Amino acid sequence: MITSILLIIVAYLLGSVSSAIIVCRLMGLPDPRTQGSNNPGATNVLRFGGKKAAAITLLGDSLKGLVPMLAGHLLGLDPLALAGVGLAAFIGHLYPVFFGFKGGKGVATALGVQFGLYWPIGLCVAAVWLFVAKVLKISSLSGLISMALAPLFVWLFWDEKPLIGMQLIITGLLIWRHRSNIRNLLEGTEGRISAGD
Repeated sequence: MITSILLIIVAYLLGSVSSAIIVCRLMGLPDPRTQGSNNPGATNVLRFGGKKAAAITLLGDSLKGLVPMLAGHLLGLDPLALAGVGLAAFIGHLYPVFFGFKGGKGVATALGVQFGLYWPIGLCVAAVWLFVAKVLKISSLSGLISMALAPLFVWLFWDEKPLIGMQLIITGLLIWRHRSNIRNLLEGTEGRISAGD
C-alpha cells in the first residue's frame, strides 16, 4: 500500500514537469503558453519552435506516462494501483503543480501510459492516431478519435475494471481539455497538422 501511494505521488510530480516549457527555455524559444494556441504541448511547440523542439517535447511528455507505469510493473503493483499511477501521471501533465496547474492537453502522456500499461494497447492507439492524421491531417481529431477508442483496446487486451476505468477517465478529461478544438472542428476552423493543435 505504501509503495503504491509513493509511486502515485511520484507519478503526479513527474507528470507535472512540463516538457514543452523546459525544452523551450533550454532552446531559447518563447514560452509556449504565450505562443500559438498557448498550449504547452508538442503540436504547439512545432508551430513556432520547429520539428526538433517538438520531437523532444513529444518524447518528454510520453516518458512522463511511460516511466511510472514501467516502475509499477517492476514493483508488482496490482491493476488498481497501476490505474492510480497512470491517472496520476496524466493529471500531473494536465494540472502541473510546478506550473500553476496549467498544463497541456495530454495526448502524448496518455499514450505513454498506454504503452507502459501494455505495449499492444499503446501500439493500437498510436496506429489509430497515425491513420487519422495521415487521412485527415488534423492533430486534435487524431488524438480525440484514438483516445476515444483507447478504452476498447484496454478492454480487449487487459480486461480489468480499474484499468478500463482509468482509461475512461483519461479519455473524458482529454476530451474536456480539447473542448476548444472540438468547437473549432464543428465550425470548420481547426488547423491542419502543419499548423494545427
